[in-house]
Amino acid sequence: MSQEEKTEQCCPGQAKSCCGSTLKEQVAKVLETLRPMLQADGGDVELVDVDDQGVVQLRLQGACSSCPMAQQTLKMGIESRLKEQISAVKEVVAVQ
Repeated sequence: MSQEEKTEQCCPGQAKSCCGSTLKEQVAKVLETLRPMLQADGGDVELVDVDDQGVVQLRLQGACSSCPMAQQTLKMGIESRLKEQISAVKEVVAVQ
């Protein structure tokens, strides 16, 4: 099996560098691509934890922490992108 086939198998759609990374490291990489959009609106996100069941715990910060659209940003923006990029991610939840 080629390196490219191994990459596609372990993390479909991801860059080659994701193989061998922990799930938390993979999530952190995807969050880095989303962070500029959140920061443009005065917010940010902190990765708190990723458990063995694929539940990602995030803490919304800045303007995002009190925004009425925070839940939609979390589910429709962040969660959908993470699930699209990392098949092991099952859910994203906000923590205080």
